Amino acid sequence: MSLEIDIEHARGTFTLAARFAAEPGVTALFGRSGAGKSTLVDIVAGLITPNRGRIAVDGQVLVDTERGICVPKHRRRVGYVFQDSRLFPHLSVHQNLVYGRWFAKGHGGASGNFDSVVELLGIGALLERRPDSLSGGEKQRVAIGRALLARPRLLLMDEPLASLDEARRAEILPYVERLRDHAGVPILYVSHSVAEVARLATTVVILSEGKVTAVGPVLDILPLADSGDGGSVLDATVARHDEPFQLTVLDTIAGELQVPRLSAPVGASVRAYIRARDVMLSLHQPQEISALNVLSGKVAAIAAKGAQADIRLDCNGAIVMARLTAKSVERLALAPGRPVHAVIKSVSFERS
Repeated sequence: MSLEIDIEHARGTFTLAARFAAEPGVTALFGRSGAGKSTLVDIVAGLITPNRGRIAVDGQVLVDTERGICVPKHRRRVGYVFQDSRLFPHLSVHQNLVYGRWFAKGHGGASGNFDSVVELLGIGALLERRPDSLSGGEKQRVAIGRALLARPRLLLMDEPLASLDEARRAEILPYVERLRDHAGVPILYVSHSVAEVARLATTVVILSEGKVTAVGPVLDILPLADSGDGGSVLDATVARHDEPFQLTVLDTIAGELQVPRLSAPVGASVRAYIRARDVMLSLHQPQEISALNVLSGKVAAIAAKGAQADIRLDCNGAIVMARLTAKSVERLALAPGRPVHAVIKSVSFERS
């Protein structure tokens, strides 16, 4: 299912102008607070009517101001998962889920089968419990299930992990991945976390001050993100496991990466995320260092940012970002075309 958005909306002194199209999967709206992400999601949900524009999901027009079309929010079949779960505290998990099914009467959309949704989200053991006995991650899984059982054309997720601690985020992320891969419903996912976007997104839409500044596949767009946590995404394959040292070796077009032992089998696809701040540069092949990962490449571009600079590296066709001080850039005499070695201090890795 495809998603098409072309809208403009003014609220006070803030103006949102967003135009993009996305293919099936997770479309991540990425940007800093105040960029317009939540406003855009509310417009898609029907909570806000845009001043001008058109929204369509899989060819079904939800909004077209020129033609006077504005489908009421209760008829859009759009599921919405908020930062907090918003479960009914007096109902059991089963009853909360069945409440979602009530909205699906007469519709044949995606992911409406109760048993399959329960299995997808791993909430079978929770059905008789009340929300106040659940962890934050469990509550969010139930909220996602309730939204799916309404058989939505589109699922909106507005920073669904923002209120969770690191452990609860790690608990729920695999279920969002299952949703992306198996639920058969497009997802518009709001986040300002580069790591989340790197792990989950199919398409990335970068918003800045109400404007779309970039749209495209996650591997191409995420390195452009203007964020203190910016970095690079590399598609990889599990090459082998180094059991004595509890390491896994990944093959990427940039070169091999060694990471802590993965449970993924040899041949599995994974996605490696390298934070720009975790990359050091050397003009010579490093010797006798503790870092396990060193990639060879050349400087493709340098973007100065005050006392810092973002260095875009071409490593055999793959893009790797490094964030250095301006002093380091000058001391190494870095310039486009100069060969360098990227010393990578840390790699995050997730199943694709």
